[in-house]
Amino acid sequence: MSKRREFTPEFKREAVELSQTPGVTVKQIADELGISANMLSRWRREQAAAGEKAFQGHGKARDDEMARLKRELARVKKERDFLKEAAAFFAKASK
Repeated sequence: MSKRREFTPEFKREAVELSQTPGVTVKQIADELGISANMLSRWRREQAAAGEKAFQGHGKARDDEMARLKRELARVKKERDFLKEAAAFFAKASK
């Protein structure tokens, strides 16, 4: 299985800039850079939509959310284990 290639924001910006040069096609620039024309077209759309905020990073917000959910899961598991032990204790005490 091949590893997914990652491109820096600078590379993406430069590729988009090159593709906007008069007299060249997106396909020509994509071939020269070794990427697909579809990918370059998507980068062009992203930059047109987001402007300066395009190509910010590698899912930082998602990573933060994942870390928060892992912490919450650990807390909930501790609470569950505590409640299991408490239920067992009180079940023994009521006999």
